[in-house]
Amino acid sequence: MSATRIGASPNRVGGIDRVTGRNEYAADIRLPGVLEARLVALDCARARIISIDASEALRVPGVRLVMTAADLPQPVPRFGPQFEDRPVIAVGETKYHGEPVAIVAAETKDAAEAAAGLVHVEYEELPAVFTLAAALDSAAPLVQEPALRPNDRLASTNVLREHRIGWGDVDAALADVVVENRYTFPMVTHFAIEPHAFMAAPDGDGIAVWSTIQHPNWLQKVIAKVLGLPLSKVRVFAPDPGGGFGGKQHAKLEPLVAFAALRTGRPVRLVLSLEESFQAARRASCEVRVRTGVNRDGALVFEDIAADYLIGAYADIADRVVGKGSYPAAGPYNVPSVRILARSVLSHTVPSTAFRGFGNPQVNWAVESNLDEAARAIGMDRLAIRLRNLAKKGDAFIPFDTPADGDWRQAVERAAELIAWDTPLPPGHGRGLAVGIKSGPTTGLSYSTVRLLGDGSVIVLAGTSDMGQGARTVFAQIAAQELGAPLDWVTVVMGDTAIVPYDQQTSASRSTVLMGNSVLQACRSIQGQLAAMAARLHGLDEAQVIVDQGVVHLPDRDLSVLDVLTRGLGRLGGELTGNGEVRKEADPSHPLSGAAAFFEFNCTAVEAEVDEETGDIVIVKHVTVSDVGKALNPLQVTMQDEGAAIQGLGHTLMEHYIYDEKGRIRNLGAIDYRIPTSMDLPLELLSEAVENEDGPGPYGSKGMSEGALLCVASAVGAAVRDATGVAIRDLPLTPERVWRALRDRPMP
Repeated sequence: MSATRIGASPNRVGGIDRVTGRNEYAADIRLPGVLEARLVALDCARARIISIDASEALRVPGVRLVMTAADLPQPVPRFGPQFEDRPVIAVGETKYHGEPVAIVAAETKDAAEAAAGLVHVEYEELPAVFTLAAALDSAAPLVQEPALRPNDRLASTNVLREHRIGWGDVDAALADVVVENRYTFPMVTHFAIEPHAFMAAPDGDGIAVWSTIQHPNWLQKVIAKVLGLPLSKVRVFAPDPGGGFGGKQHAKLEPLVAFAALRTGRPVRLVLSLEESFQAARRASCEVRVRTGVNRDGALVFEDIAADYLIGAYADIADRVVGKGSYPAAGPYNVPSVRILARSVLSHTVPSTAFRGFGNPQVNWAVESNLDEAARAIGMDRLAIRLRNLAKKGDAFIPFDTPADGDWRQAVERAAELIAWDTPLPPGHGRGLAVGIKSGPTTGLSYSTVRLLGDGSVIVLAGTSDMGQGARTVFAQIAAQELGAPLDWVTVVMGDTAIVPYDQQTSASRSTVLMGNSVLQACRSIQGQLAAMAARLHGLDEAQVIVDQGVVHLPDRDLSVLDVLTRGLGRLGGELTGNGEVRKEADPSHPLSGAAAFFEFNCTAVEAEVDEETGDIVIVKHVTVSDVGKALNPLQVTMQDEGAAIQGLGHTLMEHYIYDEKGRIRNLGAIDYRIPTSMDLPLELLSEAVENEDGPGPYGSKGMSEGALLCVASAVGAAVRDATGVAIRDLPLTPERVWRALRDRPMP
């Protein structure tokens, strides 16, 4: 019997190359004769473009192209994953600070940079909206032209779409106590270590595109459509991204670079600076109003939630974020009556997109914080109120969705135990505990091909992107487990649409469940072929042969896969090939077009110390416990949870965009925009996983890696409230904000 690879933590596939610098990222790739590109943007958010004069720029030695909207097919093609509202380049007017009005391509980066500064744009600055209140004002300028939204009753407003979900009767519900508050969540950037990078090159009668994209097959479709090419003429290379967090899911500047490459007949390469990456994508800010009805015994009666997300100038995938993120806003509780209204609100700001947690952290901050206030209002322990209402396994806590798929109480009780919930605390310290839930993928399609070669080694071909979540390692573990190969004999091929089969996308923590099941299915297909081969070789009926985890079981003895393979393939050699397909079809009757494949559930508990003289917060202890079904690679599970926890401290304690009166982002880059560093880490960080093998993925696994971020803010906010007696409802909890709240609190 082969040694088990599942549940172990072998070295990460490709890990050595990542830590030694040998890994080749998109920005490391330079084709012969490549032109370097730079963008031209205006020093304001919204402006009417009067004229663009490139004559001086074109005189810079080495400049080969200055391209504007006038040089593209008319009307300028638009694209977008939900609404095709985003033009390849600004047309007529800019919509946000950083939107390009021209692209320059030159022999060197310095030449391109110099020429970009010499492109003269005459423009008229126009009124713009940068805040939720301004965007919702009836007199506000429209971000999108109504003509782009035909047959849309909201086209004359800045509300792109409304999402309504609920059950029961909130208006008729009678609660002993009703707690109502308003909460805000900031705009933040993804801040992946690798900036966005793009390259395109003519490829025969088609085009090849290199990108940091998370969804290469989706990008292939976008490029094919804007260029008017068949899919077979568009090849997308997607090297493993150096971090994505959702910010690299969808096309941004790839169509523009593709047009530039076709125009020059040469490869064109554009690598954004960190500052420009801030202007490429962000998380939506949000304002949430919550009414929580609760009885004196702690039973939740209703949740009434209204959430407005400020999504930016173009839709990208943001409206899906709003709909899916707000859908489980009432939390993993049995609540008899729920009403949720979530709106996507356009503004003249950087377009928002997916971000780890996909809209859930925004509403979780509000709803979990309000639940804490409800517990205080009825004099009930904050842990007890959660356990009182938490859905049990099998409960239809969202009546028209997947029932609760885990024993979530285990995670909550373990987190409370690890944080020592009931023990005394020193002065200035407080504890907070919160739970978070996220709906997994609601639709999906993942193909894979597995090749068992003549020497027993294995090649796995999968369209998933490995951006640090460890997909390569998990797929290799599955193939090694099922086919009996040493792990280092398994090669996982990704990132080339001309080689690997189709994968819909890499998002929603789906890789292990959907693509993992596809790889498992392909391996099982090979096992069937091995059984047939062994039966033929030994004169047996196929039903007498069982192939399981690298061992071929005959009625009288066991053989290795290699024993059977070598004899079965014979002198001609060859290989066995298996294909996997996992498909989760859409359900048009469902509010999200499909029920959750699984739920990500997490409980986070925090002990914080607050310095009342400065407002500074120290996270003394941070506990995160996730329900994962089965940890196929426990170390990767731990690292994903701890990474998510620390990332969540960013929007909780420090991260936020700062805009000026012209809609310019004033804290672009690493100096003025703070993210957590080693100086901000919890003094103690504990991560555990609940494993009941009750997930739909291979060996009972569930998707994970977003859960530990979902409720960080609400747990920390609760700890600050516990330490100081002051409820702060606006993020981030910067020292200044905390200090002001403490200074302004009523005197006892």
